[in-house]
Amino acid sequence: MEKRYLPPEILKRCRELRSSQTPAELKLWTCLRNKQLFGFKFRRQHPIGKFIVDFYCHEAKLAIELDGGGHTEPAQAKYDNERTDSLEVEGIRILRFWNTDVLGNLEGVIETIAEALPHPGTEGADPLP
Repeated sequence: MEKRYLPPEILKRCRELRSSQTPAELKLWTCLRNKQLFGFKFRRQHPIGKFIVDFYCHEAKLAIELDGGGHTEPAQAKYDNERTDSLEVEGIRILRFWNTDVLGNLEGVIETIAEALPHPGTEGADPLP
């Protein structure tokens, strides 16, 4: 597999974001890491083009974004929509959750993510690790 070039500033920002995760990101990461969700590998703070998504599963082309209160601001909401449109053009599906959803209803968030993953034969399986 050919290693792709990442601009140093993007790589640096990914590392910064990984070391300063929000409580919601940490909580969700405990369920996604180490292929715990039906064997799918997720990466955290993963660069895709000029964007960095909170969590990404390459196999499923699925990005997960966690949003805090700042995402209700008009400028941020506009940026989020443009970003989502750009990623969807690349064939990437985006799931967005509020931080409060992850902190207060982790099981529901995991179930929604599990339903978005392309895998047969898991009906009735418990998606929570």
